[in-house]
Amino acid sequence: MKLHINLKKITDNSYDIIIGTKLAAVAREIAKWNDISKYFIITDSNVKRLYGDELFKTLRSYKIEVHLLSVLAGEKSKTRKTKERLEDKLLKLKADRSSLIIALGGGMIGDLSGFVAATLMRGIPFIQIPTTLLSQVDSSIGGKVAVDHPLGKNLIGLFYQPKKVFIDVETLKTLPQREFRNGIAEVIKYAAIFDRNLFSFLENNQSKISVHSAKGGQASQQVDSSTILHIIHRCCELKKMIVEKDEREIGLRRILNFGHTIGHAVESLSNYKLSHGEAVSIGMIAESKISAALGMLKQSEVERLNDLLKLYQLPTDIPSRMDKNKIVQLTCHDKKVQQGKVQYTLLDKIGKAIVGISVPQKIVEQILSE
Repeated sequence: MKLHINLKKITDNSYDIIIGTKLAAVAREIAKWNDISKYFIITDSNVKRLYGDELFKTLRSYKIEVHLLSVLAGEKSKTRKTKERLEDKLLKLKADRSSLIIALGGGMIGDLSGFVAATLMRGIPFIQIPTTLLSQVDSSIGGKVAVDHPLGKNLIGLFYQPKKVFIDVETLKTLPQREFRNGIAEVIKYAAIFDRNLFSFLENNQSKISVHSAKGGQASQQVDSSTILHIIHRCCELKKMIVEKDEREIGLRRILNFGHTIGHAVESLSNYKLSHGEAVSIGMIAESKISAALGMLKQSEVERLNDLLKLYQLPTDIPSRMDKNKIVQLTCHDKKVQQGKVQYTLLDKIGKAIVGISVPQKIVEQILSE
C-alpha cells in the first residue's frame, strides 16, 4: 500500500530591499509592526558600540519590548556554540513565534542571526540591517544562513529569507578600510560574472570608490556616496534577479560562487586571518587561471581582472606559507561538491560565467603551484 502526501504549494517569501533608509527611520517603521511581540537585536561587539546601543534606545522609546544580544566580532564567532548560546538567551527571554530578530551587522551576523531565526521555534521572522559593504551588496540578500565548521565555511545551514532588508549607506562611514575593500571584492565578482559595464565602471571610477588613509583606518568621507549608491543598487539588482530565478541554488545561483571554491579553502586555511573578500579575490584569480587553462578565458582577460583587483588593493596571490595540497583537500569538502566532484563556476569572458564545471585535479594543482 502507498499513501502520497501532496505538498505542492507556493509559499510567498517575497520581501523588499530598502536602500538609503537611515537607522532611525528603520526603527520607526518596524516599531509599528502590529504582529510583533518582542524585538531582539543581534549584533557584534564592534557594531553594538557604533549602532546597536543607539538602535536599542530608539526602539525602546516606542514603548516596545526590546533586547540587545551581542557576540564577539569576527568570523570565529560563526559557530554552532555561538548559535547555541544565542538560542539559550532567546529562550530565557521567552522569545516566541511572534518575536522579531534584527540582524544588525556584517555578513557573519546576518548568517548567524538568520540561522538562529530559521531554527528557533521552527522559524521566527527576522530582518537584515547590513552595516558593511559586503553584506549590503551580497550576503544580506537571498536567504543563505549558516555557521562554519572546522572542515569548511558555511557547511551547516539552510535557506531562510528575511522579511525585509534595510540598507543604510551611512554605516559605511565607520567601516575600516580593510572591510570596505572586502566588499569591493564581491562587487568585482558581480561585474566579472554578469556585468561587463559594471566592470568598466569600476576600472574608470576608482578615485571615487577607493578609500585612503584616514583617522582610525576608517573609510572616511572621501568615498563618493552617489557612486557607492549606484554600485550597491546595481549589485542588489543582480542578486535579486538571480535569487528570483533560483532561490535554492540548484542552477543559475551557483554563478555567485565564482572565486569562492578556492577562496573558501584559502580563508579557512588562514584560520580566518584573511578576510572573506581577500580570500575571494585570491580565489577569483586562481579560478580565472583555471578558466584560461581549460581554454575558456583569454589570458588578457585574466590580466584585466588581476589589474582591477590590485587597483583596489586586494591580494591576488596565495600566501607562500600555505600548503597547496591542503587547499585542494579543503575544496573537496566544499558544499558545492556533487557526487564526489568539485563543481566550479568559471569565466568564459569578463561579464559571463559558466556554472557546474568539473576540473581535473591536476589542473587545479598546477594552477595553485604557480
